[in-house]
This record gives sequence, structure tokens and C-alpha cells, in this order.
Amino acid sequence: MSTAEHRGLLGTAPAARLPTPAPLAENWLLDPNIIFLNHGSFGGMPRAVREAQLRHQERLQREPVRFFVELLEPMLDAARHAAARFVGCEPEGFVFVTNATEAVSTVLRSRRFEPGDELLTSAHEYAACTNALSRTAARWGATVVRAPVPFPVRDEDEVFAAVCGAATARTRLALISHVTSPTGFIQPVERIVRELEGRGIDCLVDGAHAPGMLDIGVAGLGAAYYTGNFHKWVCAPPGSAFLHVRADRRADLHPLVISHGYSSARTDRTRLRLEFDYVGSRDPSAWLSVPDAIASMAGLVPGGWPEIRRRNRELALAARGLLCARLGTEPLVPDRMLGSMAAVEVPGRTPAEDAQPTRYHDPLHDRLLERHRVQVPIIPFPAPPARHVRISAQLYNSLEQYEYLAEAIRAETR
Repeated sequence: MSTAEHRGLLGTAPAARLPTPAPLAENWLLDPNIIFLNHGSFGGMPRAVREAQLRHQERLQREPVRFFVELLEPMLDAARHAAARFVGCEPEGFVFVTNATEAVSTVLRSRRFEPGDELLTSAHEYAACTNALSRTAARWGATVVRAPVPFPVRDEDEVFAAVCGAATARTRLALISHVTSPTGFIQPVERIVRELEGRGIDCLVDGAHAPGMLDIGVAGLGAAYYTGNFHKWVCAPPGSAFLHVRADRRADLHPLVISHGYSSARTDRTRLRLEFDYVGSRDPSAWLSVPDAIASMAGLVPGGWPEIRRRNRELALAARGLLCARLGTEPLVPDRMLGSMAAVEVPGRTPAEDAQPTRYHDPLHDRLLERHRVQVPIIPFPAPPARHVRISAQLYNSLEQYEYLAEAIRAETR
């Protein structure tokens, strides 16, 4: 869609001047007519990363047969080693997948359960993943148990107690978000994994938001499974994510698509490599571009990734403080439990809004986009009328943009 078409879709421009983004915004492909405060949903590629992906795609198209037969395997190996080093795990247990949701379904499809088994999660888990959990439970006659993790949250101990207190002798698997998607806070996964794995309960950590937001050491967590996206905070192309599998769980894991690797007689590659690295014809350029994204982002600021994480977190905290002050509300979680996203309570949904159609989760989201050109999610949680705005902070954002958001919310909820 062209900029002109986008303007037509959104209607007339707001009377107020649009706020200025951070100077680094020039590195991104984002529409300058949109105040983009929703990096957490689908990320956003810098120009340099898009150019790198195009180079990989052009190399494929120059000689497709040679690319898939001769070139792809060593290229994937190089990308895997670089990506595994970035997230802190050994490359032998690392496989590329298209997104964390696929990884969760991959693990669940590979596991066997018994009637009466319990699969543990909480209301803060991503809905697509809990759907997969529910489908798996129905298939085997198991039960999904939702730990009563509260919101607002007082501290890490409260989360730890809720999750581990909901585990029983029948719990076989726990699906835990490293950073919660609907509520945007960091859970104490190190403590939770250590406790549950110590009880013999396998943990599947949904780290969809963690790579690039947090300095994670996946192998050190000790979880049976860990998945994360690169297309969010690492700013790699859509379709780039990973699944790490602990050594004692690799033999029983298979991709969702069974292909040539399942019956391969090769002995120079592990079964994990043979099955996951090639599942038929697909565009692997997103995976191959992950090292380019890691390097490109690191080069944007002196200090590289530690400085990126610091800047984004500080901006998220400042933006949350500003919004809480302007909207007259209190922080929903302690500062120490935030990375580069934060949730801020907004006035509850009205009966009139319940009757309004919406393209998003809430009519307020639509109005902020259509009337003020602000792209930011309004999330009903735990259920309407309660709702909050979930802000993201990336290098291209400025505090002025959150000031504009605060006034737009005030205008739309008076």
C-alpha cells in the first residue's frame, strides 16, 4: 500500500502536529505518517536488514537447484552458530522455525501424554499457544491448568508462588512466557524452571519477546525447550525464530512437516539437523538474515546490544511513568520486571464500545489509529471492561511520541 493509499484509509490528518521520532528512525522502513508504538507485535526491519534479505533471495534465484542442494546447508550452519551464540545456547540443540507459535506446536505435537495428565500455563500466556495447549490436552484426555498469576503484580515472588503452587504430581509440562505478551512483564523463569524441572516437570519457555530485549542465556536456564523470535526485538525478517531442545529431549522431537530427513541414511548430520533444516521448498532468507540483523542493530549505537537494551528499557520506563501520570493511574508491575514493553491501565470499555465493530482487540485501538495515527495495542485483560495500553520502546521511538499518545487517549476516553 502506498503512503497516499494509507492516508486515505486513515482519513484526514489530525490537527495536531505529529511528534518527531528519534533520529535513528531514518534507519527503518516505517511509515513517517504513523506513530509506531507497537514494535512488540511484529517487529520492524531496518533498511540494512531488508537489503541483506534481498541479497539472500537474489542468490537463491540465480541458481535455485544449486542453492538448495549445495549452498543452503553450510549457509544455515553459519547462521545457526551466530544465532545460537547470541541467545546463549549450543548450536547442536538449536533449530530455526518460522515463529515461536510454530515452535510451541512442534513440541506439543511431538509429546505423548496420558489421560489425567496436567499441562500447566497461566492467563498471561499468548492465546495462540494456549490454543495449541488446549488442543493437545483434548487429544490425549489431559487437562490444562491455568496458574492464578495476578495482574497487577507486586513482585517476582508472587508470580513464582502462583505458577509453582499450581503444579501437582500430575503435571507433565509447563508452558511459561519469559516476557508475557498481553501484559508485557518479565517472569522469573530462572527460578520457575529450576523449581519445576527439579520436580521432574518439563518446561517449555515461550521467549517470543526475549531475544534482543533481554540478555538471555538459554542453555543456562536448563529448560527442556526454549523458543524465541528474532523478528521482534532483533529486527530480523518475519519468519525467523528458533527452538532450543535440551540434549535428553532431542531424540523424540520432530518438525510439524515430515520430509526427506526423516528417512535419510546420512550419518554426517544429526537427526535434528536432517529433519528440521529442510522440510521442502521454502524461502530460507529470513533465517539466513538473522546474523545480518544482529550485526546491523549492534552497529546502530556505540556499545552495541547492551546499549540497545539499556536505551529501550529506559525509554519504556520513562514512557510508562509519563502515561501513568497523565492518565492518573498506578504502575501495574515493579520497574525491575520490565524490559522494553510496559502495560498502562486506561479507562475501562464502555457499553457503547461493546457494540462497536473493531479490527483489533478493542475499539479504542481503532480510534487511536484512525483519528490520531497512533499504532498501539489496547488489550482487554483479564476481560472487558478492564483494559490497558501496551507500549513498546525501540531505538526509533521518542518520549514525545508517548506524550502525544497520552493526550490522544485522554481525548478518546473523556
